Amino acid sequence: MQTTTQEYAVGTVEEFLLQIGRVVTTGETELAIFRTSDGAVYALENRSPHPKGGPLAEGIVSGYYLYDPLYDWKIDLRSGEVQSPDHGKVKVYPVILDGGMVKVSL
Repeated sequence: MQTTTQEYAVGTVEEFLLQIGRVVTTGETELAIFRTSDGAVYALENRSPHPKGGPLAEGIVSGYYLYDPLYDWKIDLRSGEVQSPDHGKVKVYPVILDGGMVKVSL
């Protein structure tokens, strides 16, 4: 089975404030997009891996980590892995920076 990916333009780099999450919907997927203090951009599914769920876009960013706004779980923006002592994983999506435009590959 072949998997097809599609790139979605979600805005310009300047539209994503440093360390502030933003919700973007592409197709049927709701993303939480973050720009770290060094200018890197990350896209995650906007759903907490906690059993009770919840949004991630309102979380606090520190370095390359996102702190879940409801449960304070520490999540690596690069891999989606929840850090110990908690466990779980958030789906992450590749981000392409193309001449100031932010594109997400789904």
